[in-house]
Amino acid sequence: MGRRLTGRVGRIATALSLSVVIAACSVSNPGGDDSADGGDDTLIVAAVNVPGGFDGDVLTPGSQNTVTQLYETLVGYGVKDAEGGAREVDASVIEPKLAESWEFADDELSVIFKLREGVQSNWGNELTAEDVKWSWDKSKAQDRTGAFIGQVSNVESVEVVDTYEVKFNLTDPSPILLRALTLYTPSIYDSTEMKKHATKSDPWALEWIKTNSAGFGPYYVDDVKAGSEAVFKANPNYYGDQPHFTSVVYRAVPDASTRVQLLQAGSVDWIEELTFQQLNELEKSDGVKVQSVAGNFQARALMNPNYEPFKDKRVRQALNYATPHEQILNNVFAGRAKQSRGSLVSTIPCYDPDLWSYETDIDKAKSLLAEAGHADGIDITLEYSSLNWWEEPLGIQLKDGLAKAGINVSLKRIPDADMTARAAISERDLPFFTFYEQSIVLDPGYSLLLTSTPDGSADRNAYDNPELTKLIEQANVITDESERCELIKEAQQIHLDDASWIYSAEIGAHEAMAEDIEGWVWNPDNHERWADLSR
Repeated sequence: MGRRLTGRVGRIATALSLSVVIAACSVSNPGGDDSADGGDDTLIVAAVNVPGGFDGDVLTPGSQNTVTQLYETLVGYGVKDAEGGAREVDASVIEPKLAESWEFADDELSVIFKLREGVQSNWGNELTAEDVKWSWDKSKAQDRTGAFIGQVSNVESVEVVDTYEVKFNLTDPSPILLRALTLYTPSIYDSTEMKKHATKSDPWALEWIKTNSAGFGPYYVDDVKAGSEAVFKANPNYYGDQPHFTSVVYRAVPDASTRVQLLQAGSVDWIEELTFQQLNELEKSDGVKVQSVAGNFQARALMNPNYEPFKDKRVRQALNYATPHEQILNNVFAGRAKQSRGSLVSTIPCYDPDLWSYETDIDKAKSLLAEAGHADGIDITLEYSSLNWWEEPLGIQLKDGLAKAGINVSLKRIPDADMTARAAISERDLPFFTFYEQSIVLDPGYSLLLTSTPDGSADRNAYDNPELTKLIEQANVITDESERCELIKEAQQIHLDDASWIYSAEIGAHEAMAEDIEGWVWNPDNHERWADLSR
């Protein structure tokens, strides 16, 4: 499969040979047409699932991948070059998007955003401050992802100042707010169109946006075939540069090996969710390229301090010293990852790798176990799922490495649904388990609040240190970056000393695409932006 078929005919022929039919029709939006069957102006994505909806607050499979294309944000990160020809966002730079400017009050308890004038949705309605307020009210009412973002950003309310000015009122100064506003949620909707589809029982038109969209972003939903594919069209009213790709076919190809074959054959332009071994294989294929950046994914094994033997900090530290770091990086992540050195990843401001102390040291691990009363070793169970391809391989390497220190690990695979439910903040009853994390806001206070304080939705192992929590609370109302970093450094040190994670790997962000695709920019939600891409 080394030769790439090019052109519309070659694409369709190869796709048919793999039982993938490229077809779509326009049924739900103005300006659509019936051609989405390949070609230079069509991007074909082999995805895992067809999106279950297009609400930024309801994360069904595939939804986050696509809502990021539909709804424009008030502000965005800058962009910088990364190694290997890729580009990535720059968390130190905030740039205008739907908001052309903003100004904080002297007391830092409010900020007024001046919106661009003349911005239109795919339905032709103009963006106003009312759209921003309606959208934030929607997220607050749903009390899900967007409401959490508002809470951690210290947003008390959003109010209309005039047609093109919207005011965010804050409970406290917010160093997180601008970075949080780069997120896809709370999404900014065309409230004029959304209200047309609202009902008394569904005041936010949630049923309608399961198969439709009303946003100010570069694309809109054209058609959805459940279980098969979704088709997106370029928004003809988009305020920015018109995307190179006028159509995007987002097709469900659940099997990863089939996605690889489709890309190698030239039948698709982009594929999602691959193992590192598959990425290495694709790098050797003609007509394909792989690009990588540091990203924000963190693979971990977590210990719940409420369960024996993990109640004793010395046991948790012993597991960290006994972890075979190099073995894991080579055998699990095929040399593509780098050592995680704490509770933050290296792409987040205030990250301090110099605090790291857990280089593999079997004698140190044995000594700590003996101090904790386990001179003869311990027997523990590591639970894992298939939510992430690396969980079982990581478990196997941990089992092998920890045994050298007398830590005998039994591996237990549990259903994905059980892992998700038991790791949720309402349960958190897994004693020792694998899980990944990513902070889609590139802010240290946000990341630590999320993963390492009792109220954080990603504090999956019920870690709770009041001293660390107090530091984060202080850091999240201070806008001076140097002062914040001092508090964040103290928090990172406490987290490492408490050792409730096995800090395994920063696994990076890696994308495989056709060799003629250009323009990828890594974003912290780890989804490409189709509007960045060209052929």
